[in-house]
Amino acid sequence: MQNTFQDLVDVLQDRRVVVLSGAGCSTESGIPDYRGPETRRRARNPIQYRDFMSDAATRTRYWARSAIGWPRMSTARPNAGHRALARMETAGLVQGVITQNVDRLHQAAGSRRVVELHGALGEVRCLDCEGIEAREQFQTRIATLNPGWSAQDVEIAPDGDAELAAGAAQAFQVPDCVQCEGTLKPNVVFFGENVPRERVDAAWALLDEADALLVVGSSLAVYSGYRFVLKAAKEEMPVAIVNLGSTRGDHLAQVRVDAQLGEVLPPLADALVGEDSVV
Repeated sequence: MQNTFQDLVDVLQDRRVVVLSGAGCSTESGIPDYRGPETRRRARNPIQYRDFMSDAATRTRYWARSAIGWPRMSTARPNAGHRALARMETAGLVQGVITQNVDRLHQAAGSRRVVELHGALGEVRCLDCEGIEAREQFQTRIATLNPGWSAQDVEIAPDGDAELAAGAAQAFQVPDCVQCEGTLKPNVVFFGENVPRERVDAAWALLDEADALLVVGSSLAVYSGYRFVLKAAKEEMPVAIVNLGSTRGDHLAQVRVDAQLGEVLPPLADALVGEDSVV
């Protein structure tokens, strides 16, 4: 199924919209995704929650790779798609964003009501005392223990990861929690880990305010996002999808547009809100 831009405008016109965003929303900001047209040809093996929790070597390897990938994440800036969504929220059309992303680019663009289903890479959490540390501060401590490490020229992977040769991280030193010397984990939901109940509840509450669901940049392969499409369809709420490539929810959508978000969302904001509106 493939629809026109005008079909997209028509299904969202005069409706309260909640947005479900995925990694494709940030690829135009230079952040790789897992299942986009360019990356799905190459198998990626994201870290599993059970492995991180049970194996110290796995944690060391994760932080060694992340230390290289973090600068790309931290310097990424919102793109035209992020800004268009924020503009529609400011105008009262978009009620809020449920995001599967961990880069906080929606907030940087001006979106105020954002439910971060999978947390945020900008925070590091202690597994022992539950203390939170800013990732920038943690990155500074990594650099002190591992001079020059983050400057390596390697391929950047999704979610702030980086490709690293096997065994290359053996000498890498991971800082402990500054408060209790406990074990640190990025404040994100790993594969195989449950999304915290309060975040799910907040997302359901946001969806309850909507008359339509707009999915942007997500293949919906992960159930944590797909369930919102299922709920919308069950309640006969119109579902519109803008994504490069097919998605798991295509059969449930009233409108499906295969295109770059930066090409669709700004003119969509113009059509629904007005060309003269600003964030």
